[in-house]
Amino acid sequence: MDFEIVAEGLGFPEGPVWMQDGSIILVEIAKGAVTRIWGDGRRETIAKPGGGPNGAAIGPDGALWICNNGGFKYHERDGLLIPGHCPDDYSGGRIERIDLSTGKVDRVLDTVEGHSLRGPNDLVFDRHGNLYFTDLGKSFPRHRDVGGLFFLANGASEAVELDHNHISPNGVGLSPDETTVYMADTMTARLWAFDLEQPGDAKQATPFNKGRVVAAMPSLQYFDSLAVAASGNICVATILKGGITTITPDGDHSHTAFPDPFVTNICFGGADLGDAWVTLSGTGKLAKCRWSEPGLKLNYYL
Repeated sequence: MDFEIVAEGLGFPEGPVWMQDGSIILVEIAKGAVTRIWGDGRRETIAKPGGGPNGAAIGPDGALWICNNGGFKYHERDGLLIPGHCPDDYSGGRIERIDLSTGKVDRVLDTVEGHSLRGPNDLVFDRHGNLYFTDLGKSFPRHRDVGGLFFLANGASEAVELDHNHISPNGVGLSPDETTVYMADTMTARLWAFDLEQPGDAKQATPFNKGRVVAAMPSLQYFDSLAVAASGNICVATILKGGITTITPDGDHSHTAFPDPFVTNICFGGADLGDAWVTLSGTGKLAKCRWSEPGLKLNYYL
């Protein structure tokens, strides 16, 4: 895969969002910042929400919505920046809304059904403006707080839980017809599918789970954020193996390698949605390439 490096020196970049002016908005988790990057190398700080801004998406209101995981402890090894356990200055998990014209950050919610969010990670809006988002949970040296998959109806002030029977919910996306929510679980390297009765209402797949497993990887690797292609294939950023794992709805999979073991996210853009931007987070870089198929058009752009 031929690619170019669009930006370097980023603080664990994630959550890339393609903008119609050609720029990319992404988060720098380690810096607690949201940054805009142009193809000529220019960049600007849009906002500094602090904590750990993570997944990002344009909402139906024209604002940038982000998951904020509250922060990580970091360490460096072999030139890589590696996130780890909950930090001493953990600021709490929350969903935030950023006004792109002013940089003002508003907290949308930080609890679901009486439970505090621990490490919100990724999010996606459906065509009705409803929000699906994941919570990765938070890890500690000897235990882990688990998160889940959640739903916030357009205009609602409180979210509901779709499922929490997972170790580390991460990437989330919708099938082209929006009848299925896909969720990547990091530690198990499994892609789950939740078939919907209606928005926010997932069918029971087994006596134990609402979701069904689409694919599980055969060797040690970790799933991160994802994007869906126009064909319905699911492109999952993959840690340790270092690349993008493309999974069909039937579970077949292939891998596209990038030179960073911490490949964390992918987004599509360009006039034909055939360009891909990939965050190489361990080395602090943003890569751009032509993808093998166009991405799925999202419901909201700016």
